[in-house]
Amino acid sequence: MQDEQIYTLALSRIPGLGLTGAYNLIRVMGSAGEIFRNRKRLPELVPGISDKLVKALDCPEAFKRAEEELQFAEKNSIACLTINDEQYPSRLRECEDAPLALFYRGNTNLNVLRIVSIVGTRHSTAYGQDLCQRFIADLSELSPDILIVSGLAYGIDIHAHRYALQYRLPTIGVLAHGLDRIYPSVHRQTAIEMMNNGGLLTEFMSKTNPDRQNFVKRNRIVAGMSDAVIVVESAIKGGALITAELAESYHRDCFTFPGRVNDVYSAGCNALIKNNRASLILSAEDFVNAMNWNTNPSHKTQSPQAIQKELFPQLSEEEKLIVRIMKESSSDLQINTLVVKANIPIQRMSALLFELEMKGLVKAMAGGVYRLL
Repeated sequence: MQDEQIYTLALSRIPGLGLTGAYNLIRVMGSAGEIFRNRKRLPELVPGISDKLVKALDCPEAFKRAEEELQFAEKNSIACLTINDEQYPSRLRECEDAPLALFYRGNTNLNVLRIVSIVGTRHSTAYGQDLCQRFIADLSELSPDILIVSGLAYGIDIHAHRYALQYRLPTIGVLAHGLDRIYPSVHRQTAIEMMNNGGLLTEFMSKTNPDRQNFVKRNRIVAGMSDAVIVVESAIKGGALITAELAESYHRDCFTFPGRVNDVYSAGCNALIKNNRASLILSAEDFVNAMNWNTNPSHKTQSPQAIQKELFPQLSEEEKLIVRIMKESSSDLQINTLVVKANIPIQRMSALLFELEMKGLVKAMAGGVYRLL
C-alpha cells in the first residue's frame, strides 16, 4: 500500500504531466505503480504517449519528495488516501478532476451517507451568522448523522465549523495548503477541536503556501465530496459562488438562503435563486425535506411492498442490487446514498436508475431522490 502511495505522490509531481495526463495513464495501466514499473514499455502500451513524457517519468526528485511527505505524514498521524483507497471520499472520486491523493487527519468516515457543504462570504454579517447557527442547530435535530464540510476560512466557513462542533456534528475543514500549518492561524484552536470530531483534509503536500489559486482548487473538493452545497451569504462574486458552480457541474444539489435586495452579501444568493442555479430554502426543515433526509419516524414514507423478482426477469445484477437496497430502506434514497451503498460510480448509477425508471420500478423525485414503486 505504501508503495502505491509513493508512486501516486511521485506521479503528481512529474513536470508537464498534469492531472488529466495522470488519469489517462492510470486508466490504461490500472495504477500509478504499474505506470512506473512499465515506464520503458509505455510507448507500446499507451497509444500516443510521447517520448518526452516517458523521459519525464524518470524523475528521482519526485520520488524523493514523495518519500519525504509520507515520512511527515506518518510522524504526524496523517493518512495518505490515494484515488483507489477505500477511505478516499467516494463522491469525490467520481469527479473527473478529483485529486490523485488526499492527506487527512481526523476521526470521521469521509463516506458517511449524508454530507453537506456550507459555504459563504468571508465578510459574514450578523444575519448570515444567525442563519448559520439556526440552520445547524435545527439540522442536528432533524438529521443527527450528517457531516458538515467547509473551508476553515474567515466568515461563514469558520462559523459553520464552530456551530457544527457546538451542536455535536462532525465537521471537515478542506485546506488550501499542507497540513504543516493552519491558515488563518487564528482558527488554529477550532482546527484542533475539529480533529476530535471531524478533521482536516487537503490535496496539498506540506510546505505548500496558501496561494490564491489553491483556494479555487480547494473549492472543488468542498463541492465534490458532498451531497449538496448550501450558500449562506455571498456577494455577487466570490469563492462561494465558484463552489456552487462546481457543485452544479458535479450534479450536486445546491441551495441558498435569500436576503434583502439591497444587501451586498446576499446579492450572490439572490442571483443564484433568480437564475435557477440554486433552490431557495428558509430553514433546515426545507433542506431536509428537499433532500428527503427525514429521520423522524413520523416523516418517513412507508416501506414499499416486496417486489417479486420473478416478475422482472430482465433485471441485471446491478439493477437487482439497487432494488434490494431501496427495499431495505425505510425511506426514499438520494442518488449519492445509492452510490455509496452500492459502490457503483455515479455516472453508471444515473444510467441504471434511468433504466429502472423506464421499467416502472423507481420514480425520480426532487433533489436527486428516488422512490421505489
